[in-house]
Amino acid sequence: MTSPVKILELKKTSLKIRETIIRLSEAHAFGLHLGGSLSLAEILTALYFSVAQVDPRNPKWSQRDRIVLSKGHGNVGLLVTLALRGFFPVQALETFNQLGSHFTMHADAQVPGVEHSAGSLGHGLSVAVGMALAGKMDSQAWRVYCLLGDGEAMEGSVWEAIMSAAHFGLANLMAILDRNRLTQEGTTAETMELEPLAEKCRAFGWHTLEVDGHDIEALLEAFNAPPHGRPKMIIASTFKAHGVPSHENKIKSHFAHLTAEQATAALEILEAERARLPDE
Repeated sequence: MTSPVKILELKKTSLKIRETIIRLSEAHAFGLHLGGSLSLAEILTALYFSVAQVDPRNPKWSQRDRIVLSKGHGNVGLLVTLALRGFFPVQALETFNQLGSHFTMHADAQVPGVEHSAGSLGHGLSVAVGMALAGKMDSQAWRVYCLLGDGEAMEGSVWEAIMSAAHFGLANLMAILDRNRLTQEGTTAETMELEPLAEKCRAFGWHTLEVDGHDIEALLEAFNAPPHGRPKMIIASTFKAHGVPSHENKIKSHFAHLTAEQATAALEILEAERARLPDE
């Protein structure tokens, strides 16, 4: 069981991740992928600051856990998390989306800590399956984690990978599906109905859990639950652009620039959340 002190630390970290994403969105007038990065904040916090075995001083450490961001448009959230975890200075993100920078809209494997470049949706889980299969064949202890979007769960390649992972008994593989129920054009239900999603994953042979994706404690419990010899799917219910009142749970949050007024309102909410946290 994770100690209350650690839980408090993780909650503070998730708020710092949100704050940094919001400030980047205000600073970049062109806009960035805001909504799908903010919906990942607690998931990324739990993964990088508690669950996964990684070493910022040695990003290519052979015994590291592999983390694949399949929903590549969540890269701002990933970059902020990697910076706060110590893979590179937070100040390096000032070059975000500038010519020649590897800090781009979608994940770039040339960035320390990024395992796989992303862009087109639906590819990451297949890559993660390959990594997990290699690890199993080589009797390695490290695990593979894959962050999926629910929009990309409409891709046939995702279900091929889900079927393959069960077929090969990849208990060293865990997928976390960001279930924010929005795509860049509408709701997932309107675009392509996914439900009953959990039942489908179970039918494909995965140990499947459903949690509140903004609840650190619930996420840790799901991450740490035994896989029962199968790949594990965590369906994390979230809100796109969580914590930004002007954009939360709105389609427009997918790619957005925050005005100074909108950013200030969101940062005030963060400060209020921080103030409600108990002292250590």
